[in-house]
Parts: sequence; C-alpha cells; structure tokens
Amino acid sequence: MVVPAFTGLGAPYWKPEARGSITGLTRGSTLAHIARASLESIAYQSAALLLAMGRDAVSAGSAEVSELRVDGGACVNDLLMQFQADLLGIPVVRPLVTETTALGAAYLAGLSTGVYKSTAELSELWRAERRFIPTMARARAGTDGAVGARGRTDRALTYTGGHDPKHCIYRRRQHGQRHHRRTFEARHDARPDSGGRTL
Repeated sequence: MVVPAFTGLGAPYWKPEARGSITGLTRGSTLAHIARASLESIAYQSAALLLAMGRDAVSAGSAEVSELRVDGGACVNDLLMQFQADLLGIPVVRPLVTETTALGAAYLAGLSTGVYKSTAELSELWRAERRFIPTMARARAGTDGAVGARGRTDRALTYTGGHDPKHCIYRRRQHGQRHHRRTFEARHDARPDSGGRTL
C-alpha cells in the first residue's frame, strides 16, 4: 500500500505531520506492484475526500453526488478511472479536453475579447469523452473503498509514526543530528573504562 503523504495529508485526514510510505512489501513485490499501488492511492485519497464532502453536503440539505467529472493528466489512465468509479459507486466522466486549466485560460481570454458572450455559452461547449460505470459489487466497494482506505491509511500512519508529531519521521530527521549527537555523548559519558570505572 502506498500512502502519498509527500507533503502531509489534508482533508479528510488533516495530518500535516504525516509522511509518505510504502507498506506490505514482500519478496514477490515488483515495480509493477508499486506502480499499481501508487495509482490506486490516487483513487483512494480522492474517494476519501469525496465521501467526506458528500456527507457534509447531505447534512446541509444538498443532494448526494451523482457523478464525478475529472480532468488533468492522471485521468487519461483508464485503469485509474475505472477503479475510481468502482470505489465511489458512481459514474466517472472524462471530458473530451482533459487539460482543463489551459482550456479555462483560453475561455477567459475569449470572454474578455468578446469571442464568447457568457459563461453559459462556455458550459454548452463541454463534451464527455468517456463514462466509466462502476462494476465492483457495493459490498466489496465498501470494504475496499473510501472507508476501507481510511482504515488502512490510519494503520500505515501508525506504522510510520504519522499520528504523533513526537514520533514523526520528518521530525526525527529534522532534529536527527542533535538527537544522535546527544545520544552518543550520553552513552560515551556512561561508558566504563577498563578498570570498571564510569567515564
């Protein structure tokens, strides 16, 4: 399992002290397994966030999320998109133009120069390229999905010390030189000499 906490974990974990980790490796693990786990970590993290957002939206009286529209470089991976749909249990829709940031900049330029009259006109230009329909059984998706991923991530953070800043790998590295120097000096001072006396 890969926990992509390279800069900590934001919503819904809120653990800025967490660090990335790879757990569950065996002698049979290959680069392909790590690559697959890395892809799945994107879907797990997105599913956990969307689950939290959906829960907040429903509690506020809004409707449940019925589909997820994606964009960006990662969405061109069909395996990732299908896995995301399976975890969420809702369709994942990939647009015809996946580089939405660049497209948005072009749309803003078009609005300012009069090429487009309104944002409503821009909305009509959106086109779906493919819809990924969930195929995983909901019982399994509940275990392997966002809820299950939350539990596995919490366990992985426990292994790496991500829950407690005092035991965080980052903090050990940050203060490692001073810590190791003090530890060495303490052990050196307590070392007995050949005559049995403590130095």
